[in-house]
Amino acid sequence: MTDRKKIKLFLVDDDVMYLKLLEIEFLQHADFVIETYPTGELCVANLSNHPDIIVLDYHLDGVNETAMNGIETLDRIKKFNPDIPVIMLSSQDKIEVAVDCMLHMASDYVVKSETAFVRMQKTIGTIFRVKKIEKELSWYMERM
Repeated sequence: MTDRKKIKLFLVDDDVMYLKLLEIEFLQHADFVIETYPTGELCVANLSNHPDIIVLDYHLDGVNETAMNGIETLDRIKKFNPDIPVIMLSSQDKIEVAVDCMLHMASDYVVKSETAFVRMQKTIGTIFRVKKIEKELSWYMERM
């Protein structure tokens, strides 16, 4: 990813109003290309669009009770490409849920609250700073 390229962000949430709110927040505060999906199935079906990062709801059963949940979707994303950072998002403030997400290789777990957007912004910034450092280190190591 070059500095001139916009970050492609997938937002996945079965709450259509919250999904739209997230999209508006991200578009107002940063320069992203955003794709939104109300189900994990649609997200997985569009992974060939090469997202740089995904914000994924934990439950995902509001539209269809038999839909894949967030953990199942996370597992499929990681199977497709383990390097795609995924931030899990949930209204549940339970440590067990956060630990479960991290065990499935989520990059972070954010509770839906008034500070959720700021937390996601910070996490995304950190993820891309680390990627830049890793790239520079790799470049340096190849030349040694």
